[in-house]
Amino acid sequence: MSTKKDKFNKKDHYYMSLAINLAKNKKNLTGTNPSVGCVIVKYDRVVAFGSTNFNGRPHAETIALNRNKNNNKGSTLYVSLEPCSHYGKTPPCTKAIIKSKIKKVIYSTEDNDFRSHKKSKKILKSRKVSVQSGLLSKETRKFYKIYNYVKKNNRPYIIGKLACSSDLSILKNKTHITNEYSRKVSHLLRYENQGILTTYKTINNDNPKFTCRIDGLENFSPVRIIIDRDLKIKQKSYVLLKSKFQKTIIFHNSKNLKKINFLKKRGIKLVKFNTENDNYFDLKKIFKKIYDIGIHSVLIESGKIFINRLLSKNLFNEFYLFMSNRSLINKNKVKISDVKRTLNIKFKNRNIVNTYLDKDKLLHYY
Repeated sequence: MSTKKDKFNKKDHYYMSLAINLAKNKKNLTGTNPSVGCVIVKYDRVVAFGSTNFNGRPHAETIALNRNKNNNKGSTLYVSLEPCSHYGKTPPCTKAIIKSKIKKVIYSTEDNDFRSHKKSKKILKSRKVSVQSGLLSKETRKFYKIYNYVKKNNRPYIIGKLACSSDLSILKNKTHITNEYSRKVSHLLRYENQGILTTYKTINNDNPKFTCRIDGLENFSPVRIIIDRDLKIKQKSYVLLKSKFQKTIIFHNSKNLKKINFLKKRGIKLVKFNTENDNYFDLKKIFKKIYDIGIHSVLIESGKIFINRLLSKNLFNEFYLFMSNRSLINKNKVKISDVKRTLNIKFKNRNIVNTYLDKDKLLHYY
């Protein structure tokens, strides 16, 4: 609600809400660029709108301005994020705004990209464009949390996921522990991340598909990233059989030319990486390389050992623990009570997610 001290009126709130909702509609679908929403208003009427295109281009402002190309003069432009002011793969949005003779720009929050951060206001004002910022900023700061983290740290945002029984056990095979509703939520997590990372052991033990299998979202399955130092991955694993249809990356340190050639023929991107003194990869360096490749959000689905290693190095930003309502009676089960104990120590916040999982439970650590 607007207040007397609020420099924005009710209509400003309404139009910015429209812009933010447009941004939310493209969440997770704009590659390394943030999802942005834009609304152009003239004479108290929405005359154009836009949201960042798939994979990040064109930008929301450009799309909206082009939709009303000959009638933008004197309009007010509402946008969820500070317009870019730098030349990248496309010209800056500030230039397009000035050229369109927009009278006023209202954006919600600053862009943490150092190339544009807090620069657009000065540029636009120098060309007689009125600028205000901060409208519904609390909402947009939350929305751009992952984007801001990635821009600040130059590394991907890492989310962990694990499913266990009520007695905190997992299995050494692909047998499902949780119910179908939990698995659908798990597929949503895959859709929401650009990459999904695991180890060759998980591939060899479980033979997972690592795809998003929700109707309408199949084409948004994450890039599969596999840690496999000695290239021990089984040649008949599902991820290799389907690697020509879904991008797959393997980090390794192997000299096995026969296996290397086989994987290359399967369309696998191989990244040779040096190990550290303990003969393990430096996972921080691995994540930096993943960031450089252009993958800025990663879901970790792996076994207990690898998850504990990541936890010990404080590499998770968030973690989802799915818990079935049933216990396991199986000689192959592995207890993960130590994982849950570490999660409780490492994360300040924990809550039970309000989802429709029947008798399963979902704990969110952040």
